[in-house]
Amino acid sequence: MKSLLRIGKVTKDLWPLYAGVSIFSIFVAAANQVMPLLTKIIVDQLTLITSHKGANIKIVVWCVIGIFLADVAATFASNIGGYIGDQLQARLQKSLSQQYYQHLLKLPQRYYDQEQTGKIISQLNRSISQITSFAQAFSNNFLQFIFSTILSLAIVFWYSWQVGIMLAMLYPIFIWLTTRTSAKWQEYQKQINQDVDIANGRFAEAISQIRVVKSFGRQTRELDFFKKQYGRAVKTTQPQSKLWHKQDVLRRLVLNVIFLGVYAYLFIAAAHGHYSLGVTILLMQYAAAIRMPIFSISFIIDMSQRAVANTRDYFAVLDQPTEVDKRGPLAVSSGQINFEGVTFSYDDTPVLKDLTFSLPAGKVVALVGESGQGKTTITSLLLGLYEPVGGQIKIDGQDIANVSHGSLRAASSVVFQEPALFSGTVRENIAYGKPGASLTEVEKAAKAANAHEFIAKFNKGYDTPIGERGLKLSGGQKQRIAIARALLKDAPILILDEATSSLDTKSERQVQQALERLMKGRTTLIIAHRLSTIQSADQIITLKNGQVDEVGSPEKLAVSGGIYDQLLKLQAHHDKKRLKNYDVV
Repeated sequence: MKSLLRIGKVTKDLWPLYAGVSIFSIFVAAANQVMPLLTKIIVDQLTLITSHKGANIKIVVWCVIGIFLADVAATFASNIGGYIGDQLQARLQKSLSQQYYQHLLKLPQRYYDQEQTGKIISQLNRSISQITSFAQAFSNNFLQFIFSTILSLAIVFWYSWQVGIMLAMLYPIFIWLTTRTSAKWQEYQKQINQDVDIANGRFAEAISQIRVVKSFGRQTRELDFFKKQYGRAVKTTQPQSKLWHKQDVLRRLVLNVIFLGVYAYLFIAAAHGHYSLGVTILLMQYAAAIRMPIFSISFIIDMSQRAVANTRDYFAVLDQPTEVDKRGPLAVSSGQINFEGVTFSYDDTPVLKDLTFSLPAGKVVALVGESGQGKTTITSLLLGLYEPVGGQIKIDGQDIANVSHGSLRAASSVVFQEPALFSGTVRENIAYGKPGASLTEVEKAAKAANAHEFIAKFNKGYDTPIGERGLKLSGGQKQRIAIARALLKDAPILILDEATSSLDTKSERQVQQALERLMKGRTTLIIAHRLSTIQSADQIITLKNGQVDEVGSPEKLAVSGGIYDQLLKLQAHHDKKRLKNYDVV
């Protein structure tokens, strides 16, 4: 239950709505107590009439009017409370989703390296759906049950402490019987949630890569995986459901026995004249009123246990430590970058060892090395996506460990190997790094990236939707839009993971021209995949076994007998297979 209580803490701004729901629930509960009380008075008056002892008809009339007014008041209060409850559910869903998303955006890159994207989304949807459903049911129904039960018990104790004790016994017995199986039920639910998240995660992944799925004809395999994973969840629900319903039978039998005792006692006591007919009917009505919420407790507990299981999953993510970003701003003057004895490991597996090199301000530096030598890791470290295990990375003499991630990333533009575009329009994608950029600025960047010509041919121009991940664009078009985005951001440092995808000669030439404009005057770090790019760099850094092997100009390294020299010879012999080992095409 602690996890459910935490929901209240993280949604403090909703307390006025919580209070509103509670007030109207109390009002409805109080109004519902009026009918049994007034019915008792009516029955007593009618008894006097039938026994010819005289009765006040006005009292009966006023009681009937009172019952009507109480019912009308309960109707309005119930619906007003229900409306507030609906607003509470909607705003709770928004608040929880927003906090979850906000926290996800602050989590370190390592978290995403270990988690499946679709699983994260599934967990969010499942958790918040269950939590908000419980909140709505609790505010619209359960809360009224609770207040009605409390008031009903208080009135029953006033008229008969014996009946009150018997009815009050129901709750500790019911709760005790429920807690006996709660832990096991939660274990089953945890396994079900995991299986469902894996299935939904794979579903999201397959849909996002539907071209690959169809191209390889793997629709049946993906469906089989989905069915198998959901089948495991269904299989787990069988023992869970059996456990629940066995216990529910026991709970209900105990309740049936206690209610039998209550009614038997009432009939016997009334027969011996201990209670008037009006009091007897009143106690029976309250017993029936208490009976309904108690039998509904099974449903309440079922929903609450599901909510508890899902709040645990929700807070398991919110309890993940976020990136520390309470540091000073980065001040870039020239853009000089220095790696000084940098060491880095993935899960205790060394990747970079005592790495030391410099990127001169305004120069183009190409990283060259076999796959797995840490080229991409170096760019990730420079962006602050990972923290080095040892050593320092400095920009204009400032250790990036002491600057905020926001200012560090604001000083860098990135063009990824696979252009990362979002669903939306061409304009929105180009302006992603500079929100609020004018159309003139966007067009200027597109022209510099050799993208304006093909964009202008679209029916809607810059307002043309490009589809998820830019699926409506060709490879060359996506690359040029990504370059335009980097140009518009106009950051002093450029990180470029050169694309390896094959382009036609014209597209490749246009992309290369755009890149040359982009790199001009910027400190540029390239993960190079083309020898032509490497040859045009101001400086080459070759990596071997996670360490710097050579540093120098293309002319110098061409005759050094090192990695770059080998690449030139492999190209001369058209040895594409061995070139591929170095990510060079």
